[in-house]
Amino acid sequence: MSVRFDLPGELSASAPPEARGVARDEVRLLVASPSAVHHTVFSALGDHLRPGDLLVVNTSGTLPAAIDARRGGRPVVVHFSTELADGAWVVELRAPGGPLLDGRPGERLDLPGGASLTLLAEHVPGQARLWRAAASVPVPGLLAASGRPIRYGYVPRAWPLSDYQTVFAREPGSAEMPSAARPFTDALVTRLVTDGVLVAPLLLHTGVSSLETGEPPQAERFRVPVTTAALVSWVRTRGGRVIAVGTTAARALESAFDGPAEGWTDLVLGPDRPARVVDGIVTGLHAPDASHLLLLEAVAGPELVQRAYDAAVERRYLWHEFGDVSLLLRR
Repeated sequence: MSVRFDLPGELSASAPPEARGVARDEVRLLVASPSAVHHTVFSALGDHLRPGDLLVVNTSGTLPAAIDARRGGRPVVVHFSTELADGAWVVELRAPGGPLLDGRPGERLDLPGGASLTLLAEHVPGQARLWRAAASVPVPGLLAASGRPIRYGYVPRAWPLSDYQTVFAREPGSAEMPSAARPFTDALVTRLVTDGVLVAPLLLHTGVSSLETGEPPQAERFRVPVTTAALVSWVRTRGGRVIAVGTTAARALESAFDGPAEGWTDLVLGPDRPARVVDGIVTGLHAPDASHLLLLEAVAGPELVQRAYDAAVERRYLWHEFGDVSLLLRR
């Protein structure tokens, strides 16, 4: 990873912007292109788009994926990350200090309502953070009854699930919010569409984002519909720009490079696999060691990403899912 910066702790957004008196679409927007860096607000996004540009959005909804559990009588938190094809789930065990890395195959945890969770095997052999696990009850119902949104230490208090949903959310399945789309509102989408900006959906269910340093992104379930793939092709042949709303949308689009696709993607965008479809990306601001930075470099180039992050730190933008947003355009 070539982008380097220091993130002061006070630049982590600790609450939804609405709690700070800022409307969803009035968070700050940093626009970086090869020619300049601009500072504005998200409601002015349309000023930096052109008729015929295509915004591709993720319609995945956020799950209340954190559950309190007991492990040998001690309280822990289970983060339900991803449902697998065989009905098992990828989970992460956490304590206040971070992930617990001492899980054992066959270990049983007590869940609310008399349910239980059994660890089956490491999700990736040799990596102790994520586990394949089986619950004694259907997980969607368990999360609906007893779950809450995943949050990390920079968000000190709980917020309702509605604060973790985007205007595009239709199909629940993401462990964490596809947060780049959070600043969109119905009114803003209407203005963009009436100005000639196109919008197309896809689906990618995100897993937990708390990757250990050096840990690659995990495989995620995705779907790029026939109509979206066709619209991407149409826009590109006419000189429009394909702009992914979030790293999730970028990963899904690049996984469907040859047309519509559905299934699991383990694609990792970076120096060895630059973006071929995406011309720009709307994205939140990511931590210095986040693998998402490699994806941004694959879309916009390391020099542009470095300039954007230097400007964001200098202008004291806010980081993470409740923070400010950037638009990176490589052309």
